[in-house]
Amino acid sequence: MKSKKWFTLTLLLFSFFSFACKYIVLPEGLETEVVEDAHLRVWNAVVTNVSESGDGGLHIDITIRNDTGDWSEMSAAAEKPAVLTTSDGETVNCDTVFIGTGGHRLAPGFQMRGYTTGDGTETQLLYVECKTAAASSGSTLSVDYVSYTGNRDYYDQEAGTAEGQLELNLDEVAQSLTYPIGTPVEGLIIEPGVELIALSDNIITLQDVQRSETGFQFTWQNFNPTNFALKTHIGIPPVIGADGIIYGVFETLDLSSVPITPANDKAQWTTEVIAPPDIQGFYILLSVESKKPRTYVNYAVDIQAE
Repeated sequence: MKSKKWFTLTLLLFSFFSFACKYIVLPEGLETEVVEDAHLRVWNAVVTNVSESGDGGLHIDITIRNDTGDWSEMSAAAEKPAVLTTSDGETVNCDTVFIGTGGHRLAPGFQMRGYTTGDGTETQLLYVECKTAAASSGSTLSVDYVSYTGNRDYYDQEAGTAEGQLELNLDEVAQSLTYPIGTPVEGLIIEPGVELIALSDNIITLQDVQRSETGFQFTWQNFNPTNFALKTHIGIPPVIGADGIIYGVFETLDLSSVPITPANDKAQWTTEVIAPPDIQGFYILLSVESKKPRTYVNYAVDIQAE
């Protein structure tokens, strides 16, 4: 038994040094993958403004970007302050931390600076405040976070969990950013009307997009090719536009009302989202129940021309 373990360890070490940053094929029963640049597949952030807070402390506006390579949600680690480190090495705890995606999955390469809360009319911008600190050259800020990457699985809420830390240089303030796409990902964006495979080979399509003074109304259609009636859930999909704000309050995706689609027939329904009429460049962050019940596959639907 010891010799087998020693052989396995030796083989792993040999593979690492011989084929670093490549896909490695090991003997049956020992298969694993080493993905190129896997250590870089994280959430990142930039500072967009540094100012004085309302109580005389330090206020830092932040934009976060999904560089995980997959759909992902994130939030600052609960009950952990952000930490400001000055150029002389002193540290200050910053207890006001609003960093995260608001419970939504964000597309890879997308970046954001806020999300809506409450009834969908309140906007929570992303920022950190340090009550007893002031801006000084050479300061840095660190924020611990937790992320959930990949398809959302209601029955495995911890799937794709990772912990990380955002490291921000307060001397490097981004003067202009393009939202919501920070880094284009080939093949990510789809057009309205594309047929999307849902649970039990049902087919979801976006039939119509209507813009109003308060936001959007989307008309969805489901085609059910099976011999039994069923529902396909998409929740109430949010949108993100050229201002980098996710509009739409997250809730469990199968709580929203969806009609039953009869066997070998179609059903239509609408969803609405509140969004300002003066903002353009919107994408729907769509989650479709697929593969198995209460598992959701994600799509970024381009509705800029609609």
